[in-house]
Amino acid sequence: MVASRAKSVVVSNARGSSPFVLVCDHASNRIPDQYGDLGLTPVERVSHIAWDPGALSVSRLLADKLDAPLVQSTVSRLIIDCNRDLDAPDLIWTLSEKTRIAANENLHPGERAFRIDHYHRPYHASIGTLLEARRHAGQETILVCMHSFTPVFHGVPRPWPIGLIHGRDQRFTRAVYDALKADDPALNVGWNEPYAALKGVTLTLEKHGDARGLEAVMIEIRHDEILEPTGVAQWSDRLAQSLHTARLARREAMAV
Repeated sequence: MVASRAKSVVVSNARGSSPFVLVCDHASNRIPDQYGDLGLTPVERVSHIAWDPGALSVSRLLADKLDAPLVQSTVSRLIIDCNRDLDAPDLIWTLSEKTRIAANENLHPGERAFRIDHYHRPYHASIGTLLEARRHAGQETILVCMHSFTPVFHGVPRPWPIGLIHGRDQRFTRAVYDALKADDPALNVGWNEPYAALKGVTLTLEKHGDARGLEAVMIEIRHDEILEPTGVAQWSDRLAQSLHTARLARREAMAV
């Protein structure tokens, strides 16, 4: 895919023919040079607190299979979380599970504003520009928000290899759920797992899906499933098939 780059966002294959548009809020663990290491160890900076491991790999391969646009953030969520609203207490993390991010504590208002203006707003503006261009072109759009999650959180194992989260309209998400279960009835698909819908963790889904009246889904894959190429390939194949099946099911339902 041909990519156009900006400081805080990469938009790939913007003219893709697919009805699906993929976005990856936590694609990168990059900390811009001016922030040093945020006082974190190398292990912490590559861990899940900094990004969603595997999510970008699946997103890229899935976008290729679908001929879909992909929008990805290029900065760590430790700088600013692009899937949080501007007034959210965890917009800029100071504690992630058990890890303290001391460099983000007592942040100067000017620095907070800088991060919003240089990393958060450009990311969402890029998504908005892409979606508006497709609307003006009369192109069907279904928003797919890609994430990964940790196998264990606060000592509690998470059994689902994949979770689906919906916005205000849950119909397309339900269709994806049904498609995944039809493909493999034994698959443990989490419904609003590992996070509950509309509880402060679905900004991108709400801002760009719900607000535009688009069909949309937020997909969470447990990251131990997608740290190796084999898992990435398997999940991208499974999701490509399930998204197409869900779309056809929704079109049939709307035609009745």
